[in-house]
Amino acid sequence: MSEKKYEEGVDPVTFYREQCALEKKAISLKEILETCNERVRANPDSGESCHMEMTDYVHFLDHCAMPKAFKHLK
Repeated sequence: MSEKKYEEGVDPVTFYREQCALEKKAISLKEILETCNERVRANPDSGESCHMEMTDYVHFLDHCAMPKAFKHLK
């Protein structure tokens, strides 16, 4: 799969988050989040939330994307 190139006029944060979401670590974190969501949907009265799983996933995307996006600030 070839990496898409950033184009002027596109939000760089969104662009790089989408690119980072394709990385192996992001895919793994998303699978963990989806598994948690399935557990919560199956047992909504459990009191469980997937806050940590979501935080881990978003943190990874931000940590991956921000250095790349900041290079495009003017």
